[in-house]
Amino acid sequence: MRLEILPVPGIGHVTEGDDLAVLIGTAAPWLRDGDVLVVTSKIVSKAEGRLVDVPADGPDRQAARDEILASETVRLVAARGTTRIVQTRHGFVMASAGIDASNVDKTRLVLLPEDPDASARALRAALRERYGVDVVVIISDTMGRPWRNGLTDVALGVAGMDAIRDHRGEVDPYGNELVLTQMAVVDELAAAGELIKGKCDQMPVAVIRGYLTTPLPGDGEGAKVLVRDASMDLFSLGTAEAKAAGFAAAASLPDQPGSTPPDPEAVRQAIASVADVVAPGTVFTPVTDDTERAALVATVPGWPAEATTLVLCSPPSPVEAVQLVRFGADVQRLRTALAARNIPSQLLPTPTAAALAL
Repeated sequence: MRLEILPVPGIGHVTEGDDLAVLIGTAAPWLRDGDVLVVTSKIVSKAEGRLVDVPADGPDRQAARDEILASETVRLVAARGTTRIVQTRHGFVMASAGIDASNVDKTRLVLLPEDPDASARALRAALRERYGVDVVVIISDTMGRPWRNGLTDVALGVAGMDAIRDHRGEVDPYGNELVLTQMAVVDELAAAGELIKGKCDQMPVAVIRGYLTTPLPGDGEGAKVLVRDASMDLFSLGTAEAKAAGFAAAASLPDQPGSTPPDPEAVRQAIASVADVVAPGTVFTPVTDDTERAALVATVPGWPAEATTLVLCSPPSPVEAVQLVRFGADVQRLRTALAARNIPSQLLPTPTAAALAL
């Protein structure tokens, strides 16, 4: 395979209502079937009128930007100082919802295209109709990446090819079946196009030649398939936000035991994790022996017979009012430590102290 990355100079300044197919077709009459056209989302947004007016500077500008950011955000992922990582209405997780102030008049901000996949489909159809070329269109934008410095371009929209190259079920040269490998090839192509486009060269369009011979007969599912469902996202919050959510959950733990026996080692780890912060003399004793647990349950009316494990909670002695308040806080610390290990619990009274049913 031989790939070429070709610049498309001469696009010029794009304004609302401009016909991108005409601008690109005029600047690149050499387009061929199978070419991959990588188009910066900013010129798509400009042509589609996705611009908003803001003050040129001062606190009013920041206030206006904050209001616009809020309108483009469906979920705050992380915030550090003035930086906001958010999820947009499209499902993208990115800084400032993709709102951009570069390569535009200082009194305007550029928003992401309303529907990047639809924009890619429309541009592809217009190029086919007017210039007779069957190309792939990728709408690209710049994003940061977790755990790595630097930015790279990714695909927000695509028409004419699958966004993902699925290798699952294939066998590698060593005879191993691939079970997880799915390559986001449109992101790789978007990043390749950025090598030519740059940020200050006013080169918003690049052509990648040689990757495909024939585009899909249809437009494909688009780049929306790249958006990971929240239920599958292991990193859906920033660190500070995840901690805050954990503190909030700890304040409202459900009071009920689990339906399956917890891992005894996990219970011991939870007890050990609070050992240095509970009051001296507070003792937590796990009861895992079935006979001993059944005998304890039988002695106290109202205890749940279905409790699979008990942890006896003994306060320091002598017991005084202030110590009881602290003891209650210590028991809640243990409940929180158990919950962090996915072990639910229920606080139970005993004749002498308390117990947790797990």
